[in-house]
Amino acid sequence: MIQLEDLSKIYTLNGRRKVVASNINITFPERTPIALLGRNGTGKSTLLRIISGAIKPTSGQVRSTGSISWPVGFGGIAHGELTGLQNTRFTARVYGVDSDQLVNYVQDFADLGDHFFLPVRTYSSGMRSRLAFGISMGISFDTYLVDEVTSVGDAAFKQKSERVFQDRLTQSGAIVVSHALGFVQRICKHGAVLEQGKLTYFTNIDDAIKHHQDMVRLQD
Repeated sequence: MIQLEDLSKIYTLNGRRKVVASNINITFPERTPIALLGRNGTGKSTLLRIISGAIKPTSGQVRSTGSISWPVGFGGIAHGELTGLQNTRFTARVYGVDSDQLVNYVQDFADLGDHFFLPVRTYSSGMRSRLAFGISMGISFDTYLVDEVTSVGDAAFKQKSERVFQDRLTQSGAIVVSHALGFVQRICKHGAVLEQGKLTYFTNIDDAIKHHQDMVRLQD
């Protein structure tokens, strides 16, 4: 379970006020895949990073039970001067999992070839995301945070990623940021739509998608 209590996040950039979250109170249930929808620039990725603990809210708090992954797809998980192999081993030590097992899993899943042994700073953004997704899927979390990572790679890699992710969701929950509505419709049961700092929660993914599409049309 992840609970947002009176959560607010406000930025001031160049004298302009940007509200990502405005006094949000919501509970994301356990073992439930949830789509986090919203137009570009509404702050979905920022909210995901607040939930992960990478960013502090302006006010309010995040309460949780169980383990939460980092935002998969966020390139900051990997240190640029370390290789993919070194980053994988470092993450294994941080999370207390078997290093060799995680390395074998990531090397097979991410399919980076010789790049796995090169510094991550030489990777494309897609390769970074594949590494991050592979490391995350190789570790058991109660809730996975996923940020557009399934848009990476060719059709075969996307299919493989979705199969693995669906397998993880038999035991775990997730909060998924994606503009691929077909993907979230297949994967997610619930949905939440972020708009002007407000988060509207739906227990039916189709209702969430419809609300999101209605909001997009209103802004066109």
